[in-house]
Amino acid sequence: MRKVVYSGIVLVTGLAPALAVDPTGDWKVADGVANIRVAQCNGSMWGAVAWEQTPGGRDIHNPDVSKQNRPSLGMPILIDMKKKPGTDAWEGQVYNAKDGQFYSSTIKPVDADHLEIQGCVLGFLCGGETWTRVAPPIPSSPANSMAKGGPTTPSAAPKAAAAKPAAAPKTTGSVNPAAKGQKQATAQPADQVGDICLLPDIAGFSH
Repeated sequence: MRKVVYSGIVLVTGLAPALAVDPTGDWKVADGVANIRVAQCNGSMWGAVAWEQTPGGRDIHNPDVSKQNRPSLGMPILIDMKKKPGTDAWEGQVYNAKDGQFYSSTIKPVDADHLEIQGCVLGFLCGGETWTRVAPPIPSSPANSMAKGGPTTPSAAPKAAAAKPAAAPKTTGSVNPAAKGQKQATAQPADQVGDICLLPDIAGFSH
């Protein structure tokens, strides 16, 4: 009898699906100089600078002269990341503000509090780093979850947060300041970026 009960427990445990980790939210980069806000914008993951350790930075290394004076705060870093079928990873481009270049990139949650980012140049010179979560996942709106190519994984955010009115009905790029962790609130008491899906460099591309 004990053997039968034990086998049943193993079977039930084996059938339980693993919960996918939501990559949205604010993440501190490895060297701690900036936080990147990741959000789903019309079916793709985008990331933009939501906080910087040294305020007033500019995109001085951008090869486009017209963009060299744009603020680094709010600047898109993760570009149009598409979910890889059958995996918890997204592929697209990453913008490296240190040299003004775009690189092929993949982001993949390691666990609920860590996001791994990998970037390559022409298939070699690959490198990566791990970012640490500093704000919770961003609730997905019904309009955006139905966007063509949008991820089907439900958001890990609490239902109560999803019920709050969004800044814009078709975007999911803002973090509720009240829901931010104490560490994030200390580093940046006022949210200067808001819904990244509404940023001109992202809205013009993803809508």
